[in-house]
Amino acid sequence: MANETLVPPQNERPAVTGRSQPRYFVLVIVAILFLAGAAVAFALRFGERRALAKETEALAVPSVVVIQPKVEPPQQDVTLPSSLQAFTESPIYARTSGYVAHWYKDIGSQVKKGDLLADLETPEVDQELLQARAARGQAEAQMNLARISAERWESLRKMDAVAQQETDEKSSGYTQGQAALASATANVHRLEQLESFKHIYAPFTGVIIRRNTDIGALINAGNSGTNQELFVLAQINPIRVFVEVPELYAPSVRPGVKAVIELPSFPGQQFNGAVTRSSDAIDPATRTLRTEIDVPNRDGKLYPGSYAQVHFGVSVAALRLSVPVNALLFRAEGPRAAVVDANGKIHLKAVTIGRDYGTDVEVLGGLDAGDSIVLNPSDSLEDGQTVNVVKATTHS
Repeated sequence: MANETLVPPQNERPAVTGRSQPRYFVLVIVAILFLAGAAVAFALRFGERRALAKETEALAVPSVVVIQPKVEPPQQDVTLPSSLQAFTESPIYARTSGYVAHWYKDIGSQVKKGDLLADLETPEVDQELLQARAARGQAEAQMNLARISAERWESLRKMDAVAQQETDEKSSGYTQGQAALASATANVHRLEQLESFKHIYAPFTGVIIRRNTDIGALINAGNSGTNQELFVLAQINPIRVFVEVPELYAPSVRPGVKAVIELPSFPGQQFNGAVTRSSDAIDPATRTLRTEIDVPNRDGKLYPGSYAQVHFGVSVAALRLSVPVNALLFRAEGPRAAVVDANGKIHLKAVTIGRDYGTDVEVLGGLDAGDSIVLNPSDSLEDGQTVNVVKATTHS
């Protein structure tokens, strides 16, 4: 009995040991953790994709910096370039042909009206005058003979000694002689006046600014030929200052408005004048009004042809704005400003540019004071494009 082996019944299973049961739970937990990790990873990746899509969409909308135009004051000092011209300037031509015998005035000479400037030798005109005078004497002699014959024939006709036809012919001959004498006399007067032109006189008081001839030079009558003007005479007191006034300031620059003239050759000095007249018409090519200012020049310090700057104190009724140069787009169709509306949309507005201040430019039209203008706009900006405004400042 002691050596017998106990055999368990065939229908009984061996019991699960405590060692295999925890292994089963570990596998289940690992599987659950794996599934949870996969779900978390999927959720994270999906979130990243959504964030990337939003970021990409946000980056597709450009960000811009906007400013507002600066409103310029209505009263301002306007400085414009100008040029000085003589009040009266005239070239002096010879009215007859000949050679220069002598000239009496040179450049810089102050002359008065009627002063002798030069003498010409006119041998051809002198000979023509002698011939004309001889022809007049001949015509006068023929007229006297015709008069005597007409008077004699009239006496004979009263005695019925000659025919009426012969008397009429003699009277007609006398009338023709009178006409021939008048023609010869007129020709003599013409040549005498032409000969008097060999003396060149100053037509008005002024200064000789050019002399274009010398002794012995051949002079042609009028302004034709190689040697045209002998002298150029200018009246420089007062002196004219011509300035092109922009259309914006044209209503304020009227006759009587005071002006101050400055020249680079006289630093620190100012010359006062007043507007005397204007063209009363805007030049369509330059959009300016040609204006003349008369400046006293008694001491002759101001020279015709000089460059000067004219200062006006004007009041401008129109709204004037200024923006930085880098706030404008310069395209083939003209300058444009990119304006952002309340909905973040771009509107490309055509602007009219006035004066250039350097870093800023004057805008005469196309913008409002409350517009938000894109600073440093990209050339790729299009009308109606959406943008993000990252900063809004006031231009100063």
